[in-house]
Amino acid sequence: MKKIITILCFAAVLILNFSCGKDDIEKGIDCVAESIYQKVKHTADATDPKKINFSVEYTGDKTLKSVKWTFGDGTPSVEGVSVSHTYSAAGTYSVKAEITVQEGKGTCTSSPVKSVTVN
Repeated sequence: MKKIITILCFAAVLILNFSCGKDDIEKGIDCVAESIYQKVKHTADATDPKKINFSVEYTGDKTLKSVKWTFGDGTPSVEGVSVSHTYSAAGTYSVKAEITVQEGKGTCTSSPVKSVTVN
């Protein structure tokens, strides 16, 4: 019984995190499958520990259309596959990357969140 509940909870989390809209399903893009090909990375800058370099690695066969970053500190979001952000204070921040892939006219967006600790 515990295994079944664990599997159902895991499936629910995946569906909520990587859900597709009706248009995505009709256009044939599997958002959950596409999220497997996405990796969000970050590294601290060598000269400034409050400056963090972020990037998305996409290895799927669709077209990476856009990445919109929210840094978790209240600053405006920015777009780009690779971006840098300088935090004003040390702490732990939740960084979200809204990753949109495209195939033909269909698009799919997933929004992984990563915890980043700034010294």
